[in-house]
Amino acid sequence: MRFQPLSLCALLLFLPTRVSAEKLAITSTPPGATVEINGIAVGTTPFEKDYPGGYFHRTHTSLGARLEHPLVARLNLSGYATKEIPLTEGPAEWISLNGRKHGEYFLFKTNRFDVQLDSIAQTFTGEVGTARAAAAPSAPRPELPLEELVARAKPAVLYLKGLDRSGTGFFVTDTGLIATNAHVARGEGVLLAKMPSGTQLEAKVVFLDADLDIALLKVEGQSLPALPLAAAAATHQGETVVAIGNPGDAMLFSVTKGIVSAVGPFPAAGPGTWIQTDAPINPGNSGGPLVNLYGEVVGISTLKLVKKNTNGIGFALSASDLMAVLRRFYPDAQFAALTQESAVSALENSAQTPLAAEVSSAAIAAQLPAPEGNGTVSITSYPDGAEIFVDDRFFGNAPAVLKFSVGSHVILLKMPGRSDWRRTLEVLKGNKTTLKAVLDPAP
Repeated sequence: MRFQPLSLCALLLFLPTRVSAEKLAITSTPPGATVEINGIAVGTTPFEKDYPGGYFHRTHTSLGARLEHPLVARLNLSGYATKEIPLTEGPAEWISLNGRKHGEYFLFKTNRFDVQLDSIAQTFTGEVGTARAAAAPSAPRPELPLEELVARAKPAVLYLKGLDRSGTGFFVTDTGLIATNAHVARGEGVLLAKMPSGTQLEAKVVFLDADLDIALLKVEGQSLPALPLAAAAATHQGETVVAIGNPGDAMLFSVTKGIVSAVGPFPAAGPGTWIQTDAPINPGNSGGPLVNLYGEVVGISTLKLVKKNTNGIGFALSASDLMAVLRRFYPDAQFAALTQESAVSALENSAQTPLAAEVSSAAIAAQLPAPEGNGTVSITSYPDGAEIFVDDRFFGNAPAVLKFSVGSHVILLKMPGRSDWRRTLEVLKGNKTTLKAVLDPAP
């Protein structure tokens, strides 16, 4: 009997398939940071994990593995600003040699990522400006003429450009801290920040809120123009507001005017307090300031309602939500003293806790846990990612390993939709403690 030689394609069917693996490495300076990939904790730095070779370079056969979604790493270390690193690029379309489409795929940008973490004490410097207490009805505050308002506010506004998107931000401290929307900065390690003067700066993404659409960026600089913030309680229906931003396909640093249509929760847009306005907000305005006629930021322009037969409905996330984020890093800032009523409340609270009035802006540099602390506490939470507050100061997200000085410390873990978890812990010299916090669903 004569045997016909097998074709190459037929031969491949009988050969065992071998899936090659390559190693992804993530390091940080300093080491020991918790690594989350797409929100799931996977280890600490230095971190290594094997992935299919098709995740690093395009495979040439339909048998090869491919990555069908983007991956973003988030690094958390107590005392340092959270870093979010886009690991992949794409999507690209997978097309075989015969022209058949097999879907989209993503590839790792490299097999090694070295991340420099930024110290909270060195990053969150300066002071956050807030609106002064409201004047008495008999002596109302004078409103600024529109031209003067724009002239004052515009220098603090920035055009932000990432790899594949652009938006707007604004300075909240004179030392270069920038507020914007998380959807402008997500997946970006660094953005180009352009000032109205033409000056270009490198803006590092130093914080992204997991729930609110808020991000904080940092540029190097001193004596930069910053805008004060006004609480939602001081923002009233019907008052005039101005949006400053960089709408797509239009001139940079454009100004639009409208009124506050409504103030309150709007679950369809997300958590937080929202300000509805008829001031035109378009793509590219995202992250920009919505300013009242006193030159104060009342909200962050965030989204526009796009619906048939609907026009002129935009939404800004309130400055109160931004204050809640900033309070984690500036615990001594008087965010509450924005109206007469809240100012009285703040004074009453400070009278009950006199030590709070003695905290200076330098307290961040000396906050606990300190590297020379005499006790170690490992904190985990269920679900993962709860915010950790120690003695009313924010120290990142669980899981975390913290060092404490000897003495009593109040540990509080918080997560949206969950009841707070609180413990008072007595730390002894050389003591190692493990805390496992289970945050029950909020009633």
